[in-house]
Amino acid sequence: MNNLINLLKEGKTQFHVVEYSKQTLLDNGFTMLSMYDNWNLNPGKYFVQPFSSMLVAFIIGNVPKALRISACHTDFPMLKLKSKPELNKSGYLMANVEPYGGLILSTWFDRPLGLAGKILSKGKDAFSPVTTLFDSKKPVFTLPNLAPHLKKNANSDIDKQKEVIPLCGLAANNDINSSSDYILDYISSETKLPKDAILDYDLYLYIFDEPMTIGLDDKLLSSPRIDNISSVSAILDSLCNSTINDSICIGAFFDNEEIGSRSKQGADSLLLRNIIDKILPNDALYKNAFCLSIDVAHAAHPNYMEKSDITNKIMLGNGFALKTSASQRYVTDSEAGATITALCQEKNIKLQKMVNNSNIPGGQTLGPIISSYLPVKSVDIGIPMLAMHSARELIHEDDYLSLKQLIKEFYEY
Repeated sequence: MNNLINLLKEGKTQFHVVEYSKQTLLDNGFTMLSMYDNWNLNPGKYFVQPFSSMLVAFIIGNVPKALRISACHTDFPMLKLKSKPELNKSGYLMANVEPYGGLILSTWFDRPLGLAGKILSKGKDAFSPVTTLFDSKKPVFTLPNLAPHLKKNANSDIDKQKEVIPLCGLAANNDINSSSDYILDYISSETKLPKDAILDYDLYLYIFDEPMTIGLDDKLLSSPRIDNISSVSAILDSLCNSTINDSICIGAFFDNEEIGSRSKQGADSLLLRNIIDKILPNDALYKNAFCLSIDVAHAAHPNYMEKSDITNKIMLGNGFALKTSASQRYVTDSEAGATITALCQEKNIKLQKMVNNSNIPGGQTLGPIISSYLPVKSVDIGIPMLAMHSARELIHEDDYLSLKQLIKEFYEY
């Protein structure tokens, strides 16, 4: 669990998740490749990072006879800083932001919020800007709640443009007309980049709280960003610690799943197929190809049991979930599901089977998207979770360990 907790701490944005993953791969003997070179690959460990928020890592065994793919996403719900974010409201220094992904906004109020992401500054020419990763490493913002005495329906819908405007300080001498670039000034000061050299940015407000274990037996993990850093960590650990002889094993880490995956760095692009075409010595390996789409799953909530299926409730602590859906919102079919079930039985791995309540379709995953351009046997799996998309989410240690064991056995089989 230590690697997961470290990644939860360091992965403040998708850019930081990928940077951490990149360094972990380098520390474990992986070689970085460029998408724009010809690859003459020998058995070994490699990765490619086409964009700053995604990468694909892979291991080529000595005599590859099968193709094993695991895919997940690096992003998570946050608040994204808009351009021209400074907003002086009666002497309160505020920031104009917009939600990224389907976060539970009410859980973001009254929490310490950091600022992190990437900053683009002037390079040698207009087509070569310089990217700088940034993390405030301290709380900079907060979203103060309005007292219930002043708001009749304190728990009603939140007006995103009015109420989700975080506070970061007070104007000097409470000057209600100050309109300086105080956020840009702060970024410039912290990064040592001249303000006039900063061209653009992708900066997010993140929950500053750290992960912690809770419960009578310390087996519950409460943390921001578990969805989907837990899947990133499980794949990363498995790639770095598996003994692979007769397969090509891939770990694909995509961005933008939380907003639909339709981007150059998202799963709904040709990028993964292009990379696999550069890796495979021939198309024959597709015959023995299998893909794991890995994302968290909705655990049955003790206070809302009616939200789960009446015969397919999944619980914390009972193992990872194999997800199925008649509408193919999850890619698992009976043939692929049988393979994962048999593997778990053979290796004594805890497994639960999940189907959504028929009135609640649930969200779509990377599985059906990847399957549309990479037609191989595939399943959707993930660890059960409570409070998905909350400021702090909740999982059980045993479920994460079962997922990690499954991915390792999947790669080594």
